[in-house]
Amino acid sequence: MTDPIRLIVGLGNPGPEYETTRHNAGFWLADQLAGDLRTSFAFEKSFFGEVAKTRKDGENVLLLKPATYMNRSGQAVGALARFYKLAPEQVLVLHDELDLLPGQVKLKQGGGHAGHNGLKDIQAALGSPNFWRIRIGIGHPRTLNLAQQVADFVLHPPRREEQPAIDAVLDRCRAVVPAMLSGDFALATRQLHANNPA
Repeated sequence: MTDPIRLIVGLGNPGPEYETTRHNAGFWLADQLAGDLRTSFAFEKSFFGEVAKTRKDGENVLLLKPATYMNRSGQAVGALARFYKLAPEQVLVLHDELDLLPGQVKLKQGGGHAGHNGLKDIQAALGSPNFWRIRIGIGHPRTLNLAQQVADFVLHPPRREEQPAIDAVLDRCRAVVPAMLSGDFALATRQLHANNPA
């Protein structure tokens, strides 16, 4: 059995103006998971973000939404991981993914950051790329035939026809998180990837 997940980090930008934007897909999922785990977020200044706490098998399980803006996400993740003495392998990061279409999702451990500023900063803060990621597909302006620049695209809400596919992915992610909290990543990966549209 691998180390179970003990810190779940949703990535996004704080503030009402960003709430519905594609870049906040990680926040959306973190909020839903807090509901599933019957806990709620409270701002904690020393951890630079909103933190929700619960217990699993007698151990702390933490959820985090950094309040630092995307490109400084590592500040909050690093502070929390150090305080609770968590290894990178016990951290799960939820984030939007340009390389996957709406309706697609991937679970992976380690790897690069593909230019995602939040991931880049977390990797630097943890000193390792070996944390887990749930990559929530939002599509890319090119693959969706949009003329928008990427930076503009991620800071806009999904189009009406894309939102149901993204919502369905969030539900699928919620269903596999219990397996990850128990350290069964093979089961979580199998379940999550089984329903990916081609």
